[in-house]
Amino acid sequence: MKSLITLQLILLEELGRRCDTSTTLDIKLIERRFEHEGLSFLAITLPSFCQDFERSLDQGYVDDVAFGSFVRCKGLPQFLGGFLRLVFDRSSGLLLDEPNVDAIRAIRQVTLMFGKIKRDCTPKRQSAALTRYIECEEDVRSAEIALVDPEVNYLSDFTRISQLLWRDFLCSVDTSVYNNGVIPKHGPGATADKLRGNAKYNQLTWTRRLEEVFPHWEYLIPSESFLDRTDNVAVLDPSCEVPTRVILVRKTLKTPRIIAIEPTCMQYMQQGVLATIVHEIPRHDNTRHFIDFEFQEPNQRLAKEGSLTGALATLDLSEASDRVSNQHVRLLLSRNRILRDAVDACRSRKADVPGHGVIPLSKFASMGSALCFPFEALVFCTIVFMGIEEGLAKPLTMRDIQSMYGKVRVYGDDIIVPVEFVLSVIGKLEAFGLRVNTKKSFWTGRFRESCGKEYYAGHDVSIARQRDILPSGRRDVEELVSAVSLRNQLFKLGYEDAVGFLDRLIGKIIPFPYVLETSTLLGRLTHTHFEHALELPSQETRWDDQLHLPLVKGAVVKSVTPASKLDDYGALMKCLLKQGDEPFADRDHLLRSGRAVSPRIKIRWAPPF
Repeated sequence: MKSLITLQLILLEELGRRCDTSTTLDIKLIERRFEHEGLSFLAITLPSFCQDFERSLDQGYVDDVAFGSFVRCKGLPQFLGGFLRLVFDRSSGLLLDEPNVDAIRAIRQVTLMFGKIKRDCTPKRQSAALTRYIECEEDVRSAEIALVDPEVNYLSDFTRISQLLWRDFLCSVDTSVYNNGVIPKHGPGATADKLRGNAKYNQLTWTRRLEEVFPHWEYLIPSESFLDRTDNVAVLDPSCEVPTRVILVRKTLKTPRIIAIEPTCMQYMQQGVLATIVHEIPRHDNTRHFIDFEFQEPNQRLAKEGSLTGALATLDLSEASDRVSNQHVRLLLSRNRILRDAVDACRSRKADVPGHGVIPLSKFASMGSALCFPFEALVFCTIVFMGIEEGLAKPLTMRDIQSMYGKVRVYGDDIIVPVEFVLSVIGKLEAFGLRVNTKKSFWTGRFRESCGKEYYAGHDVSIARQRDILPSGRRDVEELVSAVSLRNQLFKLGYEDAVGFLDRLIGKIIPFPYVLETSTLLGRLTHTHFEHALELPSQETRWDDQLHLPLVKGAVVKSVTPASKLDDYGALMKCLLKQGDEPFADRDHLLRSGRAVSPRIKIRWAPPF
């Protein structure tokens, strides 16, 4: 932990020089509070400071409730006061006409660098997260009841606008499922029934609901000649289905991430439906222009535009996946019977929640379902256009929808809308039981953030983040990989002192050569764009006579894929399900499969390119 605070202070002093301000008092305060509060000061308290800072940027002034845990002097807190005075007026707290962008970036870097460090939360925080999951489920049920009110017409409006937006797209997916079925797929992760690796291709459990849409004899065996192999398949009634298993995984020190592990047969067919949806998205104008769940760059570009022009707002939703009701999705698919039945068949209806037992689900799906992300995007975007229709004060037309190309975009819970419709959009989102995170939503000032990128007045003020504690030896594989990533992020941002500190720390543990980003080695980036040996930075090299390339000594991460032997019809099934013309990347895929385990560091000579 000591190396974390050392890095923080080195970086703070370097940022102070860059902005020509003193950081002596800031350094003393960080040392004092870290001594008493430990990692929580870096990972929880400082990020809360930044939330207040970003909110102040958006509203144009520092209000009385901001920076509550820090001593204030007149209008601004004393902590990071030198930087803050380059952004806000010292006495009034009003945003300066021309705030210093370097100071904005510096404040965000100091306060957020360790905000997403992946460490286990306290048992109390874990328990609170599970309780919130249960409460969220109750909120979804309450929201469903409220939407039934015939006086507000929300459900009929939702259906009408979803048809305007997605009719052609959903019909194409529906037709594809009807004519071609789906090509299912097993993923490498865990399943609720604890089948792992290649064992999934020998699964013997199906559900009655799946059977009605996707008969097991069509999807579990390569052909009818293997029909006798299905004699032992158990087709479970709805009351006997394996529930999705809710677990906690590391997210931040403040709160864990909640995901759901699906049963094998469910995730198998979910992947098949997902593949059909992904194939159709780029073929239709509205889906191509409004939603995405593979590429973040369109959202990031619009966030930058919004920070420049002030015309686009960035909205963020809290507990987004868990607040999409199954009824929302059923309404969305109300006129596409084949697709609706397919989606419903591979949706888990129950969840096993630690400490709360098995509960019925009103939500469509939690993170972990392959269909969670695409359908939440479709639902959110539909509600956004309901808000736009209310803002226009007239029924929405196709011309209105097309006029929003390049102005509306949904990627997961990151939403971009025109500023003039923000209030009506927020009102509609909340009417459907969703929660807008006002601390991370921006539309008033010139600060915007979306999909991991932040901008102020068109300037990129994104930061480098550390995801783990710093390593102390070669056995700290995940920490080493994280430290190398942080070093290279800081290098790209030009923080030479912080980079030097990490170079020395990492160099004591592993050989740390200069490389390009395409290299397989854990190495440090350099400004030199070298392509052959004569352009290499000064370091020990060898020449490979077979590859005709220079080699440098460095570290690679090696992991062991678990043994998982597959033969007979299961092996044939795996090969037939593979998409594309390329062979399997791993020639031993029938002997080993699943998520790699036991990562370790190996030292070797390899090309730096």
